[in-house]
Amino acid sequence: MEEKILYDAAIIGTGPAGISAAITLKIRNKNVILIGSRNLSSKVEKAHLIQNYPGLPLVTGEDLQKNFLRHLESLGIEIVEDHITGCYPKGKQISLLSKSNKEYLAKTLIVATGVNFGKPYEGEEEFLGRGVSYCATCDAPLYKEKSCVIIGQTAAEEKEAEYMAEICSKVTYIPLYDEVPSLSEKIEVLRDVPVRFEGDMKARRLVLKNSEIEADGFFILRESISPKQLVPGLKIEGNHILVNRNMETNLSGVFACGDVTGLPYQYIKAAGEGNVAALSAVKYLQLQ
Repeated sequence: MEEKILYDAAIIGTGPAGISAAITLKIRNKNVILIGSRNLSSKVEKAHLIQNYPGLPLVTGEDLQKNFLRHLESLGIEIVEDHITGCYPKGKQISLLSKSNKEYLAKTLIVATGVNFGKPYEGEEEFLGRGVSYCATCDAPLYKEKSCVIIGQTAAEEKEAEYMAEICSKVTYIPLYDEVPSLSEKIEVLRDVPVRFEGDMKARRLVLKNSEIEADGFFILRESISPKQLVPGLKIEGNHILVNRNMETNLSGVFACGDVTGLPYQYIKAAGEGNVAALSAVKYLQLQ
């Protein structure tokens, strides 16, 4: 069995905060893994004109993205395109579990995921791990020859629905986007709005605005999950992770930066916090 790499730092998020943290850690000769999208940040990409980024007057979001990528490439920093579903302590290490059923190990963790504005459905947190899951491929073996419902936030989640259709006896897919899903005939598409989960010891039923459906398992596939579900035990206030001026959270070896720490939602603020979080991680590593 191939031995897992133990990284000095794992960074979740490829917006300005995560990129800044990765650059600083790399310059400090730390072994870092940057996890997120190779398209970086859709928020930056869609920006028409950015006027307050030092050294880049009147830069478009698209051009700023290109500059970010060039900087990463110049330092040999690769982006691992994966979706982290949970981070847990593992001795003095942190274990990051992903949708692709991989585990990454790191000595420190920097959360730079941006802000998740989506409120959980009623009953979602209550039944999480008891019939409700955020990762179809991770929990697929539990639902062999059983029925499942998949709530997809974007068309990218259709791949997981197809995968589950090969395992489950029945798959119902609820798209929360306007495009017409491109799915095989084995999958039933239901256009409706999820409201709440009901059940007893586990989730048994999803109540929607105009209907309801019973199943053995329910999968909520979002682009991002809330910080308190991503890293259990984090102190949260609203949608934001509580940090001090050093970007330290209440958990040892865990730092946060960017929009996920609160207002103002500014690219330059996020990049600055990424730098601070990285320097704090370096100091933490020196003391271990």
